[in-house]
Amino acid sequence: MMHANKPSIAQQAEIAKFNRPIIVEPTAMMKLGDFVFSLNTAAFQSMSRSSSYNWAEQARIGTHPCLQFTGVGAETISLPGIILPRFKGGLKQVVEMRALAGHGKPLQLMDGFGDLKGFWCITSIKENASDFLAGGYPQKIEFTLELKYYGEKA
Repeated sequence: MMHANKPSIAQQAEIAKFNRPIIVEPTAMMKLGDFVFSLNTAAFQSMSRSSSYNWAEQARIGTHPCLQFTGVGAETISLPGIILPRFKGGLKQVVEMRALAGHGKPLQLMDGFGDLKGFWCITSIKENASDFLAGGYPQKIEFTLELKYYGEKA
């Protein structure tokens, strides 16, 4: 006989996903190649993931076009975030992101639990610095990193 308050095996498995120790580092949110997104450095504020699917269209006389699935399309991730250089990490985070992108190589993506998410390419980096101090030192840097899925192997 099963207790009403005891979670099912499926619920226990779902709960277990979030009860694992953090593998990367205690404040890490995600790791892309050697770059660690962290509460202490570059913290992304949200993550938007987009998947597309390809359908070929064939015109038909007197009715709607026929569609045929031709495969999975591109998958992208957008990571908007904020860096507070005076708090921790200084001004180097966006420079490091640009250096990684400039190597032109796919990078392994790993979440804060240590789960590998395949290889991704940096396709765009946007930066907006504000709240400047004397000498041009920004107190706040907003960034958006755009990634495109490369595959399971580089």
